[in-house]
Amino acid sequence: MSSNNAPAPFKPKKSVALSGITAGNTALCTVGRSGNDLNYRGYDILDIADHCEFEEIAYLLIHGALPSAAQLANYKLKLQALRGLPQAVKAALECLPAAAHPMDVMRTGCSVLGCAMPEKDDHSMPGARDIADRLIASFGSMLLYWFHYSQNGRRIDVETDDDSIGGHFLHLLHGKPPAAKWVRAMHTSLNLYAEHEFNASTFACRVRSRVRGHEPL
Repeated sequence: MSSNNAPAPFKPKKSVALSGITAGNTALCTVGRSGNDLNYRGYDILDIADHCEFEEIAYLLIHGALPSAAQLANYKLKLQALRGLPQAVKAALECLPAAAHPMDVMRTGCSVLGCAMPEKDDHSMPGARDIADRLIASFGSMLLYWFHYSQNGRRIDVETDDDSIGGHFLHLLHGKPPAAKWVRAMHTSLNLYAEHEFNASTFACRVRSRVRGHEPL
């Protein structure tokens, strides 16, 4: 390969007005610390995206460390038991139009779920982790229940025997157990989208909030 075709070396961004501004602290994720990199709790995404199941990455982000084989098995059983939707959530999803954006559908489903199953007042860390687990387990159920009802009026059963979130999603989408390679592709995709803490839009919103918080009323 000629030198003309070699990739250009990484160049750090020039200093801008917000350089050095602290928007917050996180132990979950770093983006672009040494170039075009993405790390989840210190793990390079290139080392885990194609090798870990999504439940392993979810456990890492929510519970703080990669799970052992026994912890992973128990975690997958927990998530599998949280896929069901209260009737109030199903009823709300049935009211949404077919043209609704999927992100809006999940946001609405999340809001109704929070009303049907409200958080405890103490807001403990274990409780917060349980909430995160329920959401990642049930978002696929919300989205596919709405999709099938809005497209053809079918009220699908959102419980499946699939042991992974990716397999569950694909099963609900196609109405049959998915091929193993499809599930592997879903794991990789979900792993890559799992956490992008402090990306450009998040940083801008947090900085703007901090600035506005110091402005006189």
